[in-house]
Formats: sequence, C-alpha cells, structure tokens
Amino acid sequence: MEQQQQQLLHFCDSKHPLVFDHDYRGGVPCCGCQESVYGPSYCCLRGGYWHWKDTIHHKSCAELPLGLHHPLHPIHPLILSPYQIDYGKDIQFSNCKLCNESRNQYTYRCSRCDFNLHITCASLLPTLEAEAELHDHPLTRIWKWITFTCDLCGKEDKDMPFLCTTCGFWIHRTCAYQFPRIVKIVRHRHLLHLTHSSLEFHQSDSRFCQICVQKVDTRYGLYYCSRCDFVVHLNCAIDRRNKEDINLQEFKDVDEVPELNEPADSATYEVKKSNKKEDGTQIVEEIKHISHEHDLKLTNEVPNNQICDGCVRAILPPFYSCVKCRFFLHESCAKLPPKKQHPLHQHPLILLPMKPSEWFRCKACSQPCNGFTYKCEKCKFYLDVQCSLISDILTHEGHEHPLILSYITHKQKCSCCSNESDQVFRCSTCEFALDYKCATLPHTTRYNQHEHPFTLCYRLEDNSGEYYCDICEKERDLKHWFYYCEDCSYPAHPKCILEEYPKYKFGGAYTFDCHPHPVTLVEKTKDHPPCHICNDPLEYFIYQCVQCNFNMHEFCALKG
Repeated sequence: MEQQQQQLLHFCDSKHPLVFDHDYRGGVPCCGCQESVYGPSYCCLRGGYWHWKDTIHHKSCAELPLGLHHPLHPIHPLILSPYQIDYGKDIQFSNCKLCNESRNQYTYRCSRCDFNLHITCASLLPTLEAEAELHDHPLTRIWKWITFTCDLCGKEDKDMPFLCTTCGFWIHRTCAYQFPRIVKIVRHRHLLHLTHSSLEFHQSDSRFCQICVQKVDTRYGLYYCSRCDFVVHLNCAIDRRNKEDINLQEFKDVDEVPELNEPADSATYEVKKSNKKEDGTQIVEEIKHISHEHDLKLTNEVPNNQICDGCVRAILPPFYSCVKCRFFLHESCAKLPPKKQHPLHQHPLILLPMKPSEWFRCKACSQPCNGFTYKCEKCKFYLDVQCSLISDILTHEGHEHPLILSYITHKQKCSCCSNESDQVFRCSTCEFALDYKCATLPHTTRYNQHEHPFTLCYRLEDNSGEYYCDICEKERDLKHWFYYCEDCSYPAHPKCILEEYPKYKFGGAYTFDCHPHPVTLVEKTKDHPPCHICNDPLEYFIYQCVQCNFNMHEFCALKG
C-alpha cells in the first residue's frame, strides 16, 4: 500500500494543504524567507499538479510557529505575518530590529510596539537541522549579520552564518541546504562525496575540476571520489547539465552505477549470413540493419568517393554495402551500441538513423548532419556519430598533453580555429583548448580532383613567413591547423578542403510526389536558379533533377 503523503495546513493557503517533499532540488525562492529551496520542503498540490511558484516553502519555514516569545522583545508575544498582508495606509512596516533591513519575507511582528523581526533573524533553533548531512558537529546559528568567508563555497558575503564551535567552521545558510552530501555526475562512474578540504587535502595541493578544467581551491568545499582521486567544483557537480538523472537512494555510497552503453545486437541488426575463419573467428557477411530496407553485404572493394551513411566519412574497408542502391555502412558503424551515455548529456541517448530527407544539428560541434544520430527524445538533444565516439579525456596528435572535456556556461576559444564554444577539450597543463569541430577533423582527406590526399597539419610547413590557402588564396592564421599536400606543397584551410557541410552526405536518388523523376540532394551554388515550386531563392540544400534541370527547396519537396 502506498504511503500517505505528509501534509500541512498553512496560513498561506487556507483551502489547500501543503504536501511534503523530502529532497526538492529546484532552487525556487521560498515564500517565507525568499531564499532558494533545496532539500526538505512543502508545496501546494492543487488539482494534482505542483504549484511551486506560489507556495514553495523550506520545511523549517513552513513549520514556523504562528506566535513566539523572543528574548529580543520579551514584553509582548510576536505574531507571524506574511509580507502579502495589507495593514492599511496608516501602518508602515519598519525595518527588522536585528538586521535593520527591509526584505520581502515572513516577519514576526508586535503591532503594539511596531517591532519586527524577519523569520531568518528570529530563529531560535540552537543547531542546524541538516547538520548530519553537512558536518560532523552541530552548527549553531549566529544571530547577527556579519561579513565572513564561507568555509564551504569560499565566497565572502554578509549573512547570518552557521558556526561549528568545535572546529571553527562557518557557512552560509543557503550553502547548508544547496549542496547534497552525495551526487552522481554523468562524467564519472562512482558517486561523489561532499568533502571539506581539511579532511582530505593539504592547502598546497594543486587541483583542477574534472568538469570545467579550472583550478579548485582545496581550502574550501568540493566533491571528491577517493577511489579515483577525482575532484569537482561544488557548482559544477550540481549543475543540471552534469548531474545524472537517477535515484541515488538505490545505491550505496561505494556502489558503482552501472554503465548505460549496450553492445550492438538484434536491436540494431539481424545476422543473415556468417562464416568462421580457420582460427575460429566468426565473420558476419550479411546483415539486415535497422537503418536500411535492404540486406547489406560485407565487402572490401572500396568504391570511388563514397561516404558512409552512418558517420558520413569516406568509406574504408571493411564495410557493408547494398547491392540494390548506393548505401554504405562501415562495419564499426553497423556495430554501434543502440543506447549509450555521453558526458555532454544527463539522459541515455538512443541510436537513430536519419531518413533521406532528414537532418539535425549536432549539439557538440554545431554542424548539420544527415547521418546516424544519438538522440535524447525528452530534450531534443542530438549527437552525430563522430562526436559520440569521443570520450571526456582525449589524446590527440595535435597536442602533447591529454585534453579533458570542459563544459561550462561561458564561451571558450578553440586554439586551432578561434571559434568559441561552451564545450571544449582543455589542457590542464597549458592554455590549449580544442572544440568538437576541430577534434573530429579527419586526419587525411581528399579534395575534388586533386590526385594526392591531404593530411591535417598542426605546425607550419616552412619558415617562409608567408602563409596562404591555395584554394581561396587568403592568408592563413599561423596558430590554426590546416590541410597540406606534401607532394604538391599545397596548403589549405580545413573549411576550404572539407567545404561548408563536412558531415552531410549529398547525392543519392529520392522520389517525391511533386516531381515525376528521381531527384538528387546537392549543395547550393552561386549560379543555381530559384526554386521551381515557390520561386524563392535556393538556400543550403537543394533537390535537383538533372534530366529536366528542375530545382526545389528541401522543405518544398517534403511539402509537395
């Protein structure tokens, strides 16, 4: 039988009881004290829906007594008054007698003496209710507004702090509820524990956060995994983008949360034909993949200038191909797991092939793609295959040190192209940063009819002092990566070699009701005529019929 929810009838809403939530994490301001709510709380459950905005309270604020005798005003009782009450034109609220400030929060008032105490100033609780979750000793409330540095968040502020008289530990009231003792982040497989620096670290320890890759001041609070020596800033760990969306009560403190990645199986393809080699290795020669209507056969004969429909990279053996149409799939792309967890998102991602007329913009590299995607349906979060394969720790030929994924709110500049992104791979040793777009550049590639392949270069090809792109003939930035054909001494910008849509597969043959012939997906050029359906200029991607010189927008083709 389901346990009945704890309820409270409060003067803020006489018609509806407030319902208890043991661990609210929304951070909405409390109606009583106007500070963010984290942890035990009450709110209104009206008509089966939570009404946080109007009636959210800390548990302690909701359970305040309606009247009290206070040592600062012993001659009369003080009555709890919400700030919404209209006392008329002749009565003005005076400032709080303790903090001498006027704030929109519940107040204990003696109307006879015009004496007011904010509820945060009037608190008679000798110790902090959440002491077991935060500190090993009782934390005592200080009844004066003082300027101090919080020993948990490290910020200097004016507040009425909690103090541990045993070890001299001072913290903000909001910090007492904001940071849970245990968190689970997407980036790490173990649970992280709220740690005070005095317990685990020496003040001279040099640490950096494994999420933002910025320095951590170990004199103050942090989240820590002692098994892996893994350190995270407090705010980075509780950021909703980084916290894993799981119920921590299902796990013990030392438990590892199971990996979400799954091996490729019947969920992605069905084996149609297989053989065994002499050494006993099984070779899957023919499959039926969820991404294609026809069976695919394994082959090593590389076709000219063909692209994998999964990762949208040049086809290399071994790969699967369709004998009925021009569909190609690397063996590794055919075996991609149907579900995986990625460090950029807190929910599991599902592998989905795109339909021929569909495309998406990758959340990691911000480039359009019409290959396979890992998608979170709940958040409309998309990753292309290339970005999904990069872990949060990257070893790249273009830099001598390991790079760690840095995911923060402000933009960071990539050292290799100068573009800015809130998610880059940062070096903890030097100032080098690499965005997803540059991290997924192919090591070698071809360009149009050029006879030799181009190689991605990270350092200048000579000491001439003049560096230009041989395609666009514009000057190249000395710090930026470039492609180079050593046989022809031919340097070029990556965007000139790979063109505007490097993760988009053009070509193919598609049929639409609005045109009698098969059409081909092509990229717009300067000399393209307007769309033959709507007569507007063509942009981005175009469906073209070479047979009758017919051109139409992508959305016109789908609409027609």
